[in-house]
Amino acid sequence: MEIIIRRLTPDLAEDYVRFFDGTPHDQHVDEHKCYCVCWSNVDDEGTDFSTVQKRREIAKQFVTENHIQGYIAYQGDNVVGWCNANTKTDCLRCVSWRYFMAYVPVENPASGLRVKSVFCFVIAPEFKRQGIASKLLKRVCDDAFLDGFDIVEAYPYTESAQVSSDFGGYIEMYEKQGFKLTVDSEKGQVLRKRLKPE
Repeated sequence: MEIIIRRLTPDLAEDYVRFFDGTPHDQHVDEHKCYCVCWSNVDDEGTDFSTVQKRREIAKQFVTENHIQGYIAYQGDNVVGWCNANTKTDCLRCVSWRYFMAYVPVENPASGLRVKSVFCFVIAPEFKRQGIASKLLKRVCDDAFLDGFDIVEAYPYTESAQVSSDFGGYIEMYEKQGFKLTVDSEKGQVLRKRLKPE
């Protein structure tokens, strides 16, 4: 099985939404399909995300305008996986950050540190447990280094976390790629991989 990882670009907006159209999400409840619109680099306060159709249309717009960023995994012409990875400081006003991420420290702008945040993974059910999330994560880290980021940060799934889904990925996957635990709170964990020496 050859898996090709591609950076999400505006011309892939249709592939992106079709993947979410057909991929079960949040315990297979269709009304809960997120299209990953709540993790973006937009100040989306007041945006109406109330229906699947609205989220789908917003997703197409956000991808076209580079507000949703990340990587798509393809097998042939079919999308089989997705990883949302964006510049941390650009996402502090998105709805999911405002609601769920109070436990995550935010860098002082004067530090000059550039942090890439890995927000979530979605893998097609028939392709789970085949290493696709790990391939997506490796590509995020490789490109973040080339793009001049200092750190890749992630928020893995934990049973006690505020967000009770496994879309953040599992801590073992991150540890295998060199991430270290930096925050361990009741609301969630933060893992970091430093790409440049301190």
